[in-house]
Amino acid sequence: MIAIINYGLGNLTSIKNMHKRLGIDAEITSDFHKISAAAKLILPGVGHFKRGMENLHQSGLKVLLDDLVLIQQKPILGICLGAQLITQHSEEGDVDGLGWVDATTIKFDNTKLNKLKVPHMGWRNINIIDNNALLNNLPAEPRFYFVHSYHFNFSQPQEISATAIYGYEFACSFKKNNIYGTQFHPEKSHKFGMKVLENFSKI
Repeated sequence: MIAIINYGLGNLTSIKNMHKRLGIDAEITSDFHKISAAAKLILPGVGHFKRGMENLHQSGLKVLLDDLVLIQQKPILGICLGAQLITQHSEEGDVDGLGWVDATTIKFDNTKLNKLKVPHMGWRNINIIDNNALLNNLPAEPRFYFVHSYHFNFSQPQEISATAIYGYEFACSFKKNNIYGTQFHPEKSHKFGMKVLENFSKI
């Protein structure tokens, strides 16, 4: 079973529905026993970084996830805010994240956007750098749906799996050991997103 972690933020139902279409057993849960027993974890999220971290701390989920991900090495996929929470720190709320990857979360630089609007919203092609298991065998010309005002800033480029361009190039997917993240929304990205979620279920 894949545990879709409910910490009070995120479009959980659409992620579960996409797994249902794929025939993959996934459950939305905040129950520690179910999360601990799951084969894999998904950390979703839509909203404010500071609120997300507050919810993880107050619920006790941060301590549990640190053990499952860092000690037990359970595969985890962060999506959108969930992926940002995996970074060291965010400019949104000026607060520390889970700190599992060597990156921070920064706001789009308006001086480089050539009057493009923030948030970045809509479909965007991605450039795959590290063709790891999460991004294997995607349909031709992979494109995904984005909604975000902040993006990853990596100090270790080897952890970047894919980039996209919105005014300038930014990292939109990463991998570090058993930890995966996507800035885009697989659950809103039709056949491309379905393949990503299918790939994760087989990792």
